Amino acid sequence: MSEDTVRLHQPAAEVSREALARAEEMIEREEGVHNKLTGWIAAFVSVVAIGMSVFHLYTAYAIVRPEHLRSIHVALVLFLTFLIFPVARRYRHRVMWWDWVLAAAGIATAVYLIRGGDDFFDRSILPNQWDIVFGVGLALLVLEAMRRTTGWIMPFVTACFLAYAFLGEYLPAPWTHKGYELPRMVGHMYMTLEGIYGTAIQVSSTLIILFTIYGAFLQFSGAGKFFIDFSFAAMGGKPTGAGKTVTLASFLLGGPSGSGVATTVTLGAVAAPMLAKVGYGKNEAGGLLAAGGLGAIISPPVLGAAAFLIAEFLKISYLDVLLMAVIPTCLFYLTLFIMVEIDTRKLGMKDAVFEKVESAWSLTKKYWFHFFSLVSIVGFMLMGFSPELSVFWATVVSFATSFLHRDCAMFSYDFLRGRESFVRGFFGSPFFQALDNGSRAVLNVAATCAGAGLIVGVVTLTGLGLKFSSIVLAYAGGSLLLTAIYTALIVWIVGLAVPVTASYIICAVIAAPALIALKVPEFAAHMFIFYYAVLSEVSPPTALSPFAAAAITGGDPYKTTLQTWKYTTPAFLVPFIFVLDPAGTGLLLTGSFKTLATANWGSIALITFTAAVGVLSLAGAFQGWLFRRTPLHERLMLLVAGFALVYPGTISNGIGFALVVLVLASQRLRKDRGTHAKT
Repeated sequence: MSEDTVRLHQPAAEVSREALARAEEMIEREEGVHNKLTGWIAAFVSVVAIGMSVFHLYTAYAIVRPEHLRSIHVALVLFLTFLIFPVARRYRHRVMWWDWVLAAAGIATAVYLIRGGDDFFDRSILPNQWDIVFGVGLALLVLEAMRRTTGWIMPFVTACFLAYAFLGEYLPAPWTHKGYELPRMVGHMYMTLEGIYGTAIQVSSTLIILFTIYGAFLQFSGAGKFFIDFSFAAMGGKPTGAGKTVTLASFLLGGPSGSGVATTVTLGAVAAPMLAKVGYGKNEAGGLLAAGGLGAIISPPVLGAAAFLIAEFLKISYLDVLLMAVIPTCLFYLTLFIMVEIDTRKLGMKDAVFEKVESAWSLTKKYWFHFFSLVSIVGFMLMGFSPELSVFWATVVSFATSFLHRDCAMFSYDFLRGRESFVRGFFGSPFFQALDNGSRAVLNVAATCAGAGLIVGVVTLTGLGLKFSSIVLAYAGGSLLLTAIYTALIVWIVGLAVPVTASYIICAVIAAPALIALKVPEFAAHMFIFYYAVLSEVSPPTALSPFAAAAITGGDPYKTTLQTWKYTTPAFLVPFIFVLDPAGTGLLLTGSFKTLATANWGSIALITFTAAVGVLSLAGAFQGWLFRRTPLHERLMLLVAGFALVYPGTISNGIGFALVVLVLASQRLRKDRGTHAKT
């Protein structure tokens, strides 16, 4: 078998500057068009961003009134958003006078709230004229911030919900309600902790920003590069090494970031040439890169911003959310590993070896502390720390351990020894860059959370969630299977238009009650919605991860999206297991550490094994290949087996296992016949 040599981190002709520029455009579609500022304005914005990070690190340890913390968080988000994101592309890389006005207005909304004291919240039922002015102003600022950071769709969806609140009396049954006037809406959205300053902003102002700061510290201490190098060294040198490298690196790199498109682009710039050399086509390579990036959103320790919201909605520990994600995450990556193994046989791939790359053991001996930083969050939670304190101390650990190796130190050794100027060595250090980037990274998510607060406020005020759930149940005729299918479709359709975080928030309040009404455990219903909200990352027109991957590999965006679906669909049928049968919640490890000690481990092992075989069957069906090419009848048998194993029940599982055994026997029989024919 021939071998091609790939140099790690070497600029490759296959990944051109134009391709990386197109990938950057994909990131901007998710995170907004950024200004690249210079001079004193750039320094000023960096100082504000650093101050924002320092403030939130302080609040992780100190006690700050919730209304003050949330309003200051929103004000700082608005202030930085209007300076960093231009109103339109033609005003890019400069701050216009209206940006300063909007930024100042964002600060004013928080100052007015804080100066109002307790009286401000006491008059939420009958707000005065100034309350209405500031409340309407804040809502408009939030809509504009969302438009600048995520595009027009999310503000449009939010505006539709607000219109529903105002015009309820004119709508037909069962959507009708009495309708609400502007003062009542302002009182609920601005002057309580139920609207803009509700659950979503609570999570954004505590956990989400702290995790973005933590992720920035990992990145600027060199952890990201180490995770890629380690994966390449551990998996390289075999036909399946390229695909497995992408799979492992996406888990290690994406877990701390929680961003699918950023993981796809970061890894794709390095891995795309390697995938091409071993035999992946442009679309297949892009599909695998995007699938790996998608895993970042569902992988511990971050799971994307929506995971923090799950903990808050359910009033459970974030550690319990991590626990529930363990087996589904393993099944997701098992799917990718199976697909990679099948790719090797199906595409007849070549070996790829690397030049001048240290062994995995050598890298681990040098940079072991990055793994320690990665798992320290869970360690602190197990010690009884709150999630906020856990991520705070994990950030401290990441900073402290960076000095264990010269290449990773967050202050240069020359500066520490007095050989570098104070300005460059102190303010230009990775430490301050991490604080700066930590705040910048949260802006688009925080703006979305503020907008989602308006949506949630409408749902709670009008009772839309109960109305919507009753309609779903009526259409499903009380069938749990149909209700689950309809809910998955609803979440997916909502996800076509809005990001993962917003998709989860919207559907958690309007769709989850339908599942819960049919005796599905609350934690299982929310995890079901979370996993289908994640599909928005690979669903046009917001299929940002596949589009970014296609820009890097040179593939067709829509064909790359289809390849991503092929790689991930088996794993995304797994959530049906934990909503259709009580035993299926074993995949979520019963949803809590408190009940884990009394869990039926035999049942958990059985349901996990069943799900794994179902994933294997579906992977073979979608690939048209198992150990060898599958004829049409074998492919249909694997497809039926996969769905039967996903649907809990003794009879369905028995049928599924029997069909899998028949296909394996058929493949073995054809192998034996081929061997005899050769002899």
